[in-house]
Amino acid sequence: MAPPPLRNFMEFAVQTAYDAGRLTLGYFQTGLQPEMKADDTPVTIADRRAEELIRSRIEQRFPGHRIVGEEFGTTGGDASAPCWWIDPIDGTKAFVRGVPLFGVLLGLEIEARIMVGVAYFPALDEMLYAAEGAGCHLNGRRCRVSPVASLDRGVVSFTNAASFKAAGRADAWQRLLAAAWHSAGWSDAYGHALVAAGRIELMLDPIMNPYDCGPFPVILREAGGYFGDWSGNETIYAKEALSTSQGLLPEVLELIGGRSSAAGG
Repeated sequence: MAPPPLRNFMEFAVQTAYDAGRLTLGYFQTGLQPEMKADDTPVTIADRRAEELIRSRIEQRFPGHRIVGEEFGTTGGDASAPCWWIDPIDGTKAFVRGVPLFGVLLGLEIEARIMVGVAYFPALDEMLYAAEGAGCHLNGRRCRVSPVASLDRGVVSFTNAASFKAAGRADAWQRLLAAAWHSAGWSDAYGHALVAAGRIELMLDPIMNPYDCGPFPVILREAGGYFGDWSGNETIYAKEALSTSQGLLPEVLELIGGRSSAAGG
């Protein structure tokens, strides 16, 4: 069981993510037009207002904490302080197209380890959350990664198929696709949530920012899985990410490295 401070942080994060998510729903499927940022990614008033709400709650409740958010950068405490990672709408491309697979992400990093994580998908009303030692829960029920033991019976998910070539990962991507039973897109954070919930077996991101994945190390860890880089290191800082079960991780890493998996021969 998580110690009381972590439980308090988790309960705070769940309520805050829920409130921010309900705010975003006021703009969802309303014809809202995005602005384009310098990196050619969209941003909307919903992103900004949701992050403002989250920042305000953190500043009021935990004034010494550091905050890093996608839309408003870094504020608050020094580098040694607990740090909240915020993505107010992960999957803004889906959001502006009326696709319900967008999420509000909150992760709390303490002493270089993500200890609390929340991913709320408001259009689906799915709340995924975890704290170190407290397990991973989806809408109040304990969840775990899939027991599937070989990728040839597994589902792999992704966000943008073109990103693998852009990141120099096209060959690895093709090997993983060939090994998997099925593949499906439209994922962003939802793909990592699907792995934690045991609904799919592998989610791959060849391009990743820390605020886009803040909650997932502890969520996957507490669900019995893995979240980290493509070399087997748990991290949010690698500029790449994958989620899978501990059982499938060796096969996935072998395929990424260009070696034949034990299952595939």
